[in-house]
Amino acid sequence: MGVNSTFRASVPQIFVDLDRTKAKTMGIPLDSIFGTLQAYLGSVYINDFQYNNRLHQVRAQADAKFRASMEEILKLEVRNQAGEMVPLSAVLSVQETLGPTAVRRYNLFPAASVNGAAAPGFSSGQALSVMETMAGSKLPPGFGFQWTGISFQEKLSSQGQGLILGLAVVFVFLVLAAQYESWSSPAAVLVIVPLSAVGVVLALNFLSADNNVYTQIGLVLLIGLASKNAILIVEFASELRSKGKSIHEAALDASALRFRAILMTSLSGVLGFLPLAVATGAGAASRRAVGNVVIGGMLAATVFSLLFVGAFFVMLRSLSEKGLKLKVANTKTEKVHGESEMLADD
Repeated sequence: MGVNSTFRASVPQIFVDLDRTKAKTMGIPLDSIFGTLQAYLGSVYINDFQYNNRLHQVRAQADAKFRASMEEILKLEVRNQAGEMVPLSAVLSVQETLGPTAVRRYNLFPAASVNGAAAPGFSSGQALSVMETMAGSKLPPGFGFQWTGISFQEKLSSQGQGLILGLAVVFVFLVLAAQYESWSSPAAVLVIVPLSAVGVVLALNFLSADNNVYTQIGLVLLIGLASKNAILIVEFASELRSKGKSIHEAALDASALRFRAILMTSLSGVLGFLPLAVATGAGAASRRAVGNVVIGGMLAATVFSLLFVGAFFVMLRSLSEKGLKLKVANTKTEKVHGESEMLADD
């Protein structure tokens, strides 16, 4: 929306084509030619003088009537190395043309700036993607584009989004693995994280919100908050299993006994972030973005943790115990084979 550019290639200009080889052959220094053009058509600084306690500059410039047309340029004369005056028409030609008012450069390349904003209902990330697609399909060969300013910072920050979320999940998993001294229990807890993301997607679509930096911060925060509900079930189920109950009974009892605790912690979290979701005033957009993500994710995590965490605990704990039994059986088999070999040697 509002895409515009200050670049204009249709500004009337006068192009002066200097034959450098001919100028050197005639003994005319190039500095003299450029200095003459600057002094007559532009201006050249002479000195300063003081008048009525004020300092004034002295600049030399041709009178307006002597620089009003292209023909006047060709009438200018310059002195060669022999001291003779040579008309500029002998070494240069003048023609009318069109071009930009000023040539900007970016990383030493000629460049034109293009500015715009996202249309209502679309995020800045979507607008950047559309601009990249249009530039890739419309620009001729040899042309490229790069982002600057806020757009560059946004593209740079979005590249680490997946890495940050991945590291957050890994750190939570390692902390839980150290706490439970098991690999299966933390996995059962972290299964709730992608399920809680469903609530985030639904909340953003329902509110027509965009995915910005504050939304991503809310996602990192949601990883720990969503895991908290699953921890209540997994920890209690692990204790019941260690007391001798079957895996299925431990999961069912833990889900039933921790139902009230999960609802209380989830509701307290949702109510705690509710002021962010309805914030107004300066900076309200960032607070609403975080609040929408956390509230939507927490509601989904509450429902899905009660429905699926127990099932994932049963599945992962059963696989873990079967693997442990298989390992013990293999160890015993190797021990028996080792004793048989010793008896055979005797």
